[in-house]
Amino acid sequence: KFAPLLSALCLFSLCAAPTVAEEQKPAPAPNGLEIPEGFENWAVISISHRLDRESMRVILGNDIAVKAARSGQTSPWPDGAIIAKVAWTETSEEDWPAAVVPGKLLNAEFMFKDSKKFAANGTGWADRTPYGKDASFEKECIECHAAVRHRDWAFTQAATFR
Repeated sequence: KFAPLLSALCLFSLCAAPTVAEEQKPAPAPNGLEIPEGFENWAVISISHRLDRESMRVILGNDIAVKAARSGQTSPWPDGAIIAKVAWTETSEEDWPAAVVPGKLLNAEFMFKDSKKFAANGTGWADRTPYGKDASFEKECIECHAAVRHRDWAFTQAATFR
């Protein structure tokens, strides 16, 4: 029951320690959206484990997103909310082989909620690693997230503390 919370706390501690690569400012996404500075220090909203990709993810949020998640106000997410999904390969803990821990950093993806700026669906998309040649990369994001259109395009289900 507490394993997801423990995993989130462990992943959060990893996110809080910047690496040399994180200190370099990433290029904007092809649609011009800037990767939020300091996202590595945002609070944890949730975690997920992709069995099909053998990867683990921590979902972080800026203050607006965290407040919305904690209060259950995510349908729709409020304007100004930014959600970051940071993914790693999964690997076994060297000293505890039964434990699954983050391996190589795969990527960090972002959803920007702004109903005026992104009138089509209220969401802007960005990726920390170069992805796509132009702004049309968003089509792939929208196609994947269409399954959760009824949840304001977000797969994230906030972890609760009660």
